[in-house]
Amino acid sequence: MRVRGFTQDDAHVFCLPEQISDEILRILNLTERILSTFDFSNYEINLSTKPDKAIGEDAVWDLATKGLIEALERKGWNYKIDEGGGAFYGPKIDLKIEDAIGRMWQCSTIQLDFNLPERFELDYIAADGSKQRPIMIHRAIFGSLERFFGIMTENYAGDFPFWLAPEQIRLLPVTDEVLGYAEELQNQLKAAGIRASIDRSGDRLGKLIRTGEQMKIPVLAVIGAKEAEQGAASLRSRRDGDLGVITRELLVTTAQSANQERLASLCFADSGSIGE
Repeated sequence: MRVRGFTQDDAHVFCLPEQISDEILRILNLTERILSTFDFSNYEINLSTKPDKAIGEDAVWDLATKGLIEALERKGWNYKIDEGGGAFYGPKIDLKIEDAIGRMWQCSTIQLDFNLPERFELDYIAADGSKQRPIMIHRAIFGSLERFFGIMTENYAGDFPFWLAPEQIRLLPVTDEVLGYAEELQNQLKAAGIRASIDRSGDRLGKLIRTGEQMKIPVLAVIGAKEAEQGAASLRSRRDGDLGVITRELLVTTAQSANQERLASLCFADSGSIGE
């Protein structure tokens, strides 16, 4: 996958040499939490060590490499060692993620840097009062944001979980007479941060539903005269099927909660649903 340009979520951590393992472990935990949010849980991890041409003392390289190894082992992750594959300025950890069809994609990188602290003449005062160079850690969780979006889209095959879908709820007014109510509900949903739209095509209900399903909209809300009178909507979930007739208030609060909790689909309590 190639992009015309890319944006990298690059951040930098400065630490003491003896803090490397703890700081790397924190970054690994952050990486796992973020990637698992997008349903990536299978990783391939490479630890790249000192190349033939490198800067920095051997003792510092050894300490840094041991810190990376210790962090990975504390995390309990399996890894492969790429001998001599590190940058000239420090060892690194590369993490590849596996998509839904088993392909591996380069994603996160954690890179130690002995060069920039030296070039910028950075220092800290050690316990003995001497000036010492800190270690710099580059970390990128997503790597290229644009590439990650592409990988994520392919991984979901366009069938995004509710919280992540570009269009979360599509309102399907059965007749023009209920269009005003549909617009009110759409405004209420949008005010709550829900990405909602209205299908104004005027097609028959069956076609409205088929179109929404083909476009992989997570929730379709059918609105007829009965639903408008009740202040409700008849919901169909792409993942869970028919959800029944739900009041607009419950729909809004449940959708809000699904966004906040990053849920794949809507989950309704009995209260707020309207019987047949």
